[in-house]
Amino acid sequence: MGVILSQFLFFIATKSKIIENRVFNFINSLKIVSKQIIYELPLNERIRTVLRLEFLFQQTLYSIRGVSIWDSRNTISSLLEMLNIVSRIDLRNELSKELQRQKKSIEALASIPGVNIDILQQTIASLNNCLYDLNTAANNSEQEAPNDFLKTIQQRESIPGGTCDFDMPIYHHWLTRPAEERIRTLENWLNKFEHYHNSIRLIMKNLRDSAVFKVLQAKDGFYQQSLDSKSPYQLIRVSLPEQANYYAELSGGKHRFSIRFMTPDMESKTSPRLESTEFSLACCIL
Repeated sequence: MGVILSQFLFFIATKSKIIENRVFNFINSLKIVSKQIIYELPLNERIRTVLRLEFLFQQTLYSIRGVSIWDSRNTISSLLEMLNIVSRIDLRNELSKELQRQKKSIEALASIPGVNIDILQQTIASLNNCLYDLNTAANNSEQEAPNDFLKTIQQRESIPGGTCDFDMPIYHHWLTRPAEERIRTLENWLNKFEHYHNSIRLIMKNLRDSAVFKVLQAKDGFYQQSLDSKSPYQLIRVSLPEQANYYAELSGGKHRFSIRFMTPDMESKTSPRLESTEFSLACCIL
């Protein structure tokens, strides 16, 4: 009886140790994942535009709540860059096409065994909501046009230092308004693009969630992969540890892409990394 009890206790202790190690490894893996730098390569012009607008929205949302005049200046500059993109392309039509394309692809997943239908339906509902908001906003497209104040700043932005106080007294005057007043005005202008922002966030979330990272090796710091041009690859993502003293330089198109790892030098010429390099890769297809 004593032998059996000892074996039982040893079994429990061993299992506990295994569980403890697994928990420890899982926690460590979360720490590693949370300290990664992601490098991305869009594979078509539409996603390239979406990524640029995503960046501008993030930049605007960061500076818009700032109380200094420099925060307000940075917010205005980001808004004008967004307006520049919107004026050059039919953004509403491009986003609608991408939302419709994603919706069709996601609906096709319903026939695959094991797919979570609830999540699928929630995603499709979110896509429909964004499509509705874009179509509704089309009836008020004149609200997106910059007012005379923003047009004046936009004309001067192309000149280095062209928006300084003596060049633009009206801008100088506005920047001296109380911070709360400036923030309200900026938020009012930004809200006119909320339908774009919501669509961009959903498009990129769905796209990034469509692929998982896998660990690979780049021989001599270089990696190349061919793509099936019949498959709708949209985005290449490379993940590296935050503490890595090198970065990923991505290039390519719908047929193939390449990754070269580079060692930065802020004082001299950047040089390619010639060592075998481990990295994580995700090829997003939706």
